[in-house]
Amino acid sequence: MASVIAGLAGGLVATIGMTIVMMVMGDGGPPPTAALVAKFAGGEPADHAMPGMALHAVYGVLAGAVFAVGAPLIGSNLGSIAVAAGLGLAYGLVLIIGGMVFWMRLVIGMEPDRDTMMTFGTVHVVYGVILGAFLGTGILA
Repeated sequence: MASVIAGLAGGLVATIGMTIVMMVMGDGGPPPTAALVAKFAGGEPADHAMPGMALHAVYGVLAGAVFAVGAPLIGSNLGSIAVAAGLGLAYGLVLIIGGMVFWMRLVIGMEPDRDTMMTFGTVHVVYGVILGAFLGTGILA
């Protein structure tokens, strides 16, 4: 079973990897979390790009811990890199659905276009695979 510390570390590593892919694929605009910050702080999302990235990093780190603790609780074994990466991919898909339906549409109130959804989906799959692979190595277990 992966530890909470391993999940936090894996979440950080996966968030860094996902952010790199997001920067390569993205339109150069702020992350969707900047829109969430703007909703509460006022102003435009572009005014809150860095706080949005920081909030996104916090989400990513915490989501790593949730996966590390939650996967074994539902009977999933993170003991091999391949299996853990596959489970991470599935977790990334869950995050896509939760992010697009709950956060983007219901909380932030945005209707993402096709390109935004493609980038969002791709980077969350990348996040999940990196997270799973990290935990599957047993580093910090």
